[in-house]
Amino acid sequence: MLRQISVRSYMTTRLVSFTPEMSVYEAIRKMLEHKITSAVVMDDHGKLVGSFSESDCLRVAYHAGYHEDPGGKVRDYMATDIPVIDPETSILDVTEMFMREPYRSYPVMEDGVLVGVISRVDVLRALIAMA
Repeated sequence: MLRQISVRSYMTTRLVSFTPEMSVYEAIRKMLEHKITSAVVMDDHGKLVGSFSESDCLRVAYHAGYHEDPGGKVRDYMATDIPVIDPETSILDVTEMFMREPYRSYPVMEDGVLVGVISRVDVLRALIAMA
């Protein structure tokens, strides 16, 4: 059944996004406020340029603790080589990707435009909906 369900049906479309120039501390506050584990990073033209995740936040903490680094910008810590998903991809295919890769979410792009994000939690919602 999961094979017939598309990412479009369960992806999150109300997105929290960051800019490369945003302070990492502001981004971390936003992540905590919205209870999210990652967010997309968009440039001034609305183009997806990366993602900023809990793992990136841990690097911020490491630098702050060991190097007395005062923080920095999201661009200093974000991942830039992130896979993207088509909204018509099946939930089962995305499940396999989550099992193989360390990512907790993937940006969903349609015709070069960001239309959502699919996360592990979204896959669990799909699973429970069919139970």
